[in-house]
Amino acid sequence: MRKYIERAGLADIHDKIIASERLSVADGLKLYNSSDILCIGYLANIVRERLNQDKAYFIYNQHINYSNICTNLCKFCAFGRKGDDDLAYEMSIEEVKEKVRERIAEPIVEIHMVGGIHPDLPFEYYTGLLRGIKEVRPDVHIQAFTCVEIAHLSKLCGKPVEETLGVLQEAGLGSLPGGGAEVFSPRIRELTCKDKLSGADWLGIARAAHRCGLHSNATMLYGHIESLQERVEHLHALRSAQDESGGFLAFIPLAFHPKNTGMDSLSGTTGIDDLKNIAIARLYLDNFPHIKAYWVMIGPKLAQIALSFGADDMDGTVKEEVITHMAGAETDQAIGSKTLIHLIREAGRIPVERGTLYDVIKVHDA
Repeated sequence: MRKYIERAGLADIHDKIIASERLSVADGLKLYNSSDILCIGYLANIVRERLNQDKAYFIYNQHINYSNICTNLCKFCAFGRKGDDDLAYEMSIEEVKEKVRERIAEPIVEIHMVGGIHPDLPFEYYTGLLRGIKEVRPDVHIQAFTCVEIAHLSKLCGKPVEETLGVLQEAGLGSLPGGGAEVFSPRIRELTCKDKLSGADWLGIARAAHRCGLHSNATMLYGHIESLQERVEHLHALRSAQDESGGFLAFIPLAFHPKNTGMDSLSGTTGIDDLKNIAIARLYLDNFPHIKAYWVMIGPKLAQIALSFGADDMDGTVKEEVITHMAGAETDQAIGSKTLIHLIREAGRIPVERGTLYDVIKVHDA
């Protein structure tokens, strides 16, 4: 194996991995420029098994997107709409509660809820959403509102971010999802989402959430116009923030889907690129406990393979994913827990059903 790694030109990185030494920005670039996906995957699997053995996590969750009306209208997004658009919508608190009631018989442990930056909804609407969900499912964990939404809610509330988060926690907020990070590069944000929260401010709000005792996830939207250098810089910024706060649970690479976006001339990602981003994330983000292979974005079959390329989590049942499907995703909008268990077992891993904070609900090792 050593000769193979040397032929791939990755012996120095292999030595660092074996010694549990931190990779540099130059190492990250070297991995991205390598075409030896099997060698990169082999290295990532060393770290994956060191941290999580043969476990592969999944969650029984439900997604709710309360509104797609948004003032940002990012070029890479097919979800956000102006208020007068024919496809624009906003759900009342009662409609959101009904969404939860529709699946009350299912063993859902997490409600994942995000939306656009709505210009008109008052702050009380958002606390009402949280309280309404808790009325229907008192024990559910609510993972809601990206850092971009939290910045907006802080303005609506008229309080600093940490005080706003405290109000939301009292209403039922349990953790933050990882969306809105996109690519932190100012160049990319100027070209694709210039009205959005900056990368530095996204990180600042994530750190504030962690100070409040809230965990969160982190993402990177890859496969559009970002450079490999900008990808590594994004990972480096996340790693540095995690060194400081320690509050990130998982990193989720998000594959760009171009259909119905302002960047629909692009072709989207390939399977090699998807696996490479997962593997390099596992190698570079040495302080992140978990790396997700989000099956909605890359398909369940590739997500299954990713369990040997650094990923230790397939996310969950999802139940009605909307955002990626508006951008042309052809995957199902939901997947059964039995299917996830089968996919994980077939990949040679042990299916572990979890809660949002990676508390183990059941190990499906039979």
